Amino acid sequence: MAVWALGLNHHTAPLDLRGRFAFAVDQIAPTLQGLRQSFGHHRHPDVEAALISTCNRTEIYCAGDRPALDHTLDWLAETGGVSPALLASHAYTLEAGQVARHAFRVASGLDSMVLGEAQILGQMKDAVRAAESAGALGTTLNQLFQRSFAVAKEVRTSTEIGAHSISMAAAAVRLASQLFEDLGRIRILFVGAGEMIELAATHFAARRPRAIAIANRSLDRGEKLASRFGAEVMRLADLPGRLHEFDAVISCTASTLPLIGLGAVERALKQRRHRPMFMVDLAVPRDIEPEVKALEDVYLYTVDDLATVVQTGQANRQAAVAQAEAIIDTGVESFLHWMEQRHAVPLIRQLNTQADAWREAELARARKLLARGDDVDQVLQALAKGLTQKMLHGAMAELHAGDSQSRERASQAIQHFFLRKER
Repeated sequence: MAVWALGLNHHTAPLDLRGRFAFAVDQIAPTLQGLRQSFGHHRHPDVEAALISTCNRTEIYCAGDRPALDHTLDWLAETGGVSPALLASHAYTLEAGQVARHAFRVASGLDSMVLGEAQILGQMKDAVRAAESAGALGTTLNQLFQRSFAVAKEVRTSTEIGAHSISMAAAAVRLASQLFEDLGRIRILFVGAGEMIELAATHFAARRPRAIAIANRSLDRGEKLASRFGAEVMRLADLPGRLHEFDAVISCTASTLPLIGLGAVERALKQRRHRPMFMVDLAVPRDIEPEVKALEDVYLYTVDDLATVVQTGQANRQAAVAQAEAIIDTGVESFLHWMEQRHAVPLIRQLNTQADAWREAELARARKLLARGDDVDQVLQALAKGLTQKMLHGAMAELHAGDSQSRERASQAIQHFFLRKER
């Protein structure tokens, strides 16, 4: 069994390219089914597959009889509407132990924009559940991910990798504080109601802003989140007409197209008489048109723009990183050992089946002899001799067959398996 992975993340690919390969939760199952069907068409049946898609990364993990990285890359490039060459220039491909090491580092927060952040672990678990629901997860990938979760748990409990980490939400608050003298006097609009917006709203609400509003496609979900912060709820359709009311806009939705356009922001600035607006676009693909950043009175940040802020304090965690890497090394060795053992499983089953057949045959013969009234000791001797002869027949045949080199190899193998001393 082979394992391989293909991915692109904030280290290797720009935001707009990552946006082409962002998959919403409800897209994961059909995407995995399409990928597995494409393998079947290319003589790679029964390939296991899982897909992780976050604002910072899209990764495909596969397991099958033999690796098929080229096909995986071609398929993903076609899905994203780019050439394989362009995708390859921004992607990373991994096999065998590299896959395990990468998955363990991702789960542990070592490959995140925010070193040691815990959100990715939940996102990986969601990806595994989605793969299971789609019927795409088999024994090998299940082992890989379960071991990833176990390693991540050990890293978080045994090291200080997550200590003093700065989340994206906290970074947004820090940047807003640099623009506005008092966050308690600003009006904030959150667009979306997912996990990232909930986290951002929690951080901003701690600064007691003048007003909070939440715009979401589903009013029910928006109202549920708004009730936690005493916020107003509004429809996405009302956004353009009310944008001017807010000093800060934080957006993170699963929309495939921008929700806030250049024209809407220009009109809002005019109504605000060019008082500055602070905007953070945490979505991939973008929620806010990139041209907005060029406007003189707008301070627009994307997930990539926050990178330098969230890296603060990394130097203080290098010792914890070294500890985490050591834990991951042990996990990788364990996974590779499990993989090697799996190769022997079919042979072990064949040996057990053969041994069971020999035993049943000799037991049947012994029962007949006992039923006939033969001496018990003689029957037991015959039983033992029959089993021994069956076990040694193949070895004896190899010692008397073939050329001298074949007999020598057989002799060494027989000595190793049958004549070694018990330790």
